[in-house]
Amino acid sequence: MSMTPGDVRSDQAERGRLTIAAAVVLAVLAWLCAALPAGAQAQAQAEPPILAQSVAEGRLPPMRERLPSEPLVTDLAAMDREPGVYGGTLRILEAQARDTRRMVVFGYARLAGTVPDGSIQPDIARAIDVEEGRRFTIHLRAGHRWSDGEPFTAEDFRYYWEDVVNDPKLGKNGLPRELLVDGKGPTVTFLDPLTIRYEWGKPNPLFLPAMAGSLPLEIFRPAHYLKRFHAKYADPAELERLVAEAGQRNWVALHFKLDQSYKNTNPELPSLQPWVLATEPPADRYVFRRNPYFHRVDAAGRQLPYIDEVAMTIAGAGLIPAKVAGGEADLQANFLNFGNYAFIKRAAERQDYEVRRWRSGRGSRVALYPNLTVADPAWRAILRDVRFRRALSLAINREDINQVVYYGLARPSNDTVLAGTRLFEPDLATRWAGHDPAAADALLDAMGLGTRNGAGIRLRPDGEPVTIVLETAGEEAEQSDVLQLVTEDLARVGIGLIVKPVERDTLERRLAAGSTVMAVAPGLENGAPVPSDAPDELAPTTSAQFQWPDWGLNFESAGRLGSAPDLPFAAELVRLATAWRATIDPDGQAEIWRRMLEINADEMVRIGLVADVDQVVVVSNALRNVPETALFNFNPGAFFGMHRPDTFFFAPADQVAARAPEARP
Repeated sequence: MSMTPGDVRSDQAERGRLTIAAAVVLAVLAWLCAALPAGAQAQAQAEPPILAQSVAEGRLPPMRERLPSEPLVTDLAAMDREPGVYGGTLRILEAQARDTRRMVVFGYARLAGTVPDGSIQPDIARAIDVEEGRRFTIHLRAGHRWSDGEPFTAEDFRYYWEDVVNDPKLGKNGLPRELLVDGKGPTVTFLDPLTIRYEWGKPNPLFLPAMAGSLPLEIFRPAHYLKRFHAKYADPAELERLVAEAGQRNWVALHFKLDQSYKNTNPELPSLQPWVLATEPPADRYVFRRNPYFHRVDAAGRQLPYIDEVAMTIAGAGLIPAKVAGGEADLQANFLNFGNYAFIKRAAERQDYEVRRWRSGRGSRVALYPNLTVADPAWRAILRDVRFRRALSLAINREDINQVVYYGLARPSNDTVLAGTRLFEPDLATRWAGHDPAAADALLDAMGLGTRNGAGIRLRPDGEPVTIVLETAGEEAEQSDVLQLVTEDLARVGIGLIVKPVERDTLERRLAAGSTVMAVAPGLENGAPVPSDAPDELAPTTSAQFQWPDWGLNFESAGRLGSAPDLPFAAELVRLATAWRATIDPDGQAEIWRRMLEINADEMVRIGLVADVDQVVVVSNALRNVPETALFNFNPGAFFGMHRPDTFFFAPADQVAARAPEARP
């Protein structure tokens, strides 16, 4: 018998209803345990061995007291997974100490989370009732606890709402935009210790996806921990001592420093994730230990995660492929690219791992981002002329890039949604994306850029050469190879290109200041959207967007900062994105998506180069329940997170040795 942990009911008029049939789940759990042989029942109820001594010594309650009364039952059979065994340390590699944040992505415990079919289902929450797309009632699990054993209740939501985001000092930047509808926040009601209601006057289609995000909107905080650092609750003298001890300027700075669940830098901050930080930063190796109060179980009643610890070793990004080939990782995708495939594959048998290829969820592996809000007036006039952007695109030989860098396995394409998805239109993937240098020359000549200097580079109206400084954070290893080919292609039509590596933080500051002329990065983050996903990437909606940061700042600040789009197509994109937020009709949402995708392709606001570049994934042959193939994407998807790493486990050594290579997953 199989049963999903949650049941998502959709209603076009109400934008869906998320719920878990709790009584049925409990009955199934009880039936499954009762149906097991006596020995298996004992195993199902056994403590994870690493916690057994703490339980025996009374330092930790037994498992039945640590779990919520209605845990989330993970149906392994429905996921095509096998029941696991407890134990082991999962080794992963990251490039910077700040990448401890990736464990919040990897663990992917959310109030509601995205599952592989693209729907959103309850997770930490027992159920979420959605009415008219504007009223959300969140039901918590009775007996659910933070990682330190303290109850997780509506008080944690109240603390966030009243004492953090609406505190005049802590919340001085206002509500997160996902909590605003027409500039207005919700009415929040704490109905009882396990029930919270968020209500707006109009639909808020951003709310659930934001809570399910890889970088989630967290509308709760561990109140019992953070009250010690809040002026409203703490003893003034004690709080002053804590501020001085931490070297912070005031209690607000101290509270902010300690309340960084996503950054994952405070081992004392209680968590709801499957693994909890146990190493004090800074360090070269971080250990994350199992959360003894984690809310998920398998069908046999065994508390997840199966794996006891995750060990994250920090190494330079350029060293990670070599370390993987040296057998220093059990599961690795970050900082591996298709150029590493042959090298890593050669070491696979020697190091007893398998190299898999997952489909990338990005719209384009590499894309150029002309900054339409650059401060330099001469460059701004050139970049805002659509003929220039189209000329750049037509000058680039995408098939050459595909063959030389990607061995012919990628797909030359504009930056749009991926083939095979509901919103894909073949014409948009090829519009202005063919290799036609003659057409590019004609467009540039028509702009008045026909004069060239002695090096063959076109001259701007002010006499300066049309030489673009292209800034890159260098986070994709094959970018240098791609950009070398792009440089040669653009030179043939009289455009100079200088590639300038910068740190990501520096790039973000330069973009905010309007200093960057053009940047390079991966394309659309969500290359496989459904109409109910927000199309915000396609419009100026955030200052983090490389192609129009000043317009994006204007949108996210509700007009207080930045400048409003002064090109008609950009203003239309903002209008469409706003219209999407006002509808809960799937057909209407799909039509808005299609129109915005068409405008993006026609205006070439991102010059995509190639798509469908597989993500290299290395998996130890001892590691089980990792999908053979899947979509690899940050948001939605959380990389591995959507596939429930808490269900991954290490098979006993004898089982690994007995498995013939051809039988390995």
